[in-house]
Amino acid sequence: MTQTIIIPNFHAHERLDQVLAKLLPEYSRTQLQAWIEAGAVLVNGTPVKAKTKVKGGETVSIEAIAKPQPAWEAQAIPLAIVYEDESLLVINKPAGLVVHPGAGNADRTLLNALLHHAPALQTLPRAGILHRLDKDTSGLLVIAKTAAALKHLSHQLKKRTLLREYQAIISGRLISGGHIDAPIGRHPMQRKRMAVIETGKAAITHYRIAEKYRAHTRLTLRLETGRTHQIRVHLAHVRHSIVGDATYGWRLQLTKGMTPELIQLLRQFKRQALHAYALGLTHPVTGEWMRWEAPLPEDIMQLIHALKGDMKGKV
Repeated sequence: MTQTIIIPNFHAHERLDQVLAKLLPEYSRTQLQAWIEAGAVLVNGTPVKAKTKVKGGETVSIEAIAKPQPAWEAQAIPLAIVYEDESLLVINKPAGLVVHPGAGNADRTLLNALLHHAPALQTLPRAGILHRLDKDTSGLLVIAKTAAALKHLSHQLKKRTLLREYQAIISGRLISGGHIDAPIGRHPMQRKRMAVIETGKAAITHYRIAEKYRAHTRLTLRLETGRTHQIRVHLAHVRHSIVGDATYGWRLQLTKGMTPELIQLLRQFKRQALHAYALGLTHPVTGEWMRWEAPLPEDIMQLIHALKGDMKGKV
């Protein structure tokens, strides 16, 4: 949602951030400055600086602001920090941790943990969280620590130059790699789900085979776009749902000769076997290309071990 206001003429020659603080008292000046630096505030359709002097009569739009940002609580929740400097933070999120407070998850989220680790993130939209992972997806996330870094990284995300690679265990055997190009939107009947629909937004997922098993495949996937539940929806669309992802069609299918160990693991696997294992970006200050990897978590490694064990002595 975009909030739009007209600058009254009597504010001519004042700084933009000072004027907005007067006209929008529900937001702090620090918050407004952060939004301006992040490019979320446009004057007559153009990004400007906080110190810009207004003339009066300008149209100011604040993009994606529906209401004042809530005062989220900082909570001491352990973080697996992969990298950190003054501009950004890369963390390895465990499965089961919600990224952002919402309906049914008012606190104990990644955002609450970030505010405890770096209180200054309270001034940034969404506490600097650039992209999300589903609750039961594990792996790498990048968080901007300054308004300038948030703007720079958001631009990379928009231009599709930010690298996000995943590993997934899927049902069925694929012959070769490829890509899935299918638009994604809200499911017409089940509003908590997404689906491939003609009126959806463009969505492209690239994949290659990492390892084949008797009745499953481990894939490495790269997001070209970043729609909600994209990988899960795309794989379900081509009838190769992710192991454990009952929301998108996975069901336990026993094959002849399947080992008891694998049967037990598949029955007990209660989350989608999806892990954001690689992240790459251009550093917003140094311009250096940086890349990180997070090893597969224990539950997925146990599943891989059982899948390999199921192949022994079988064609």
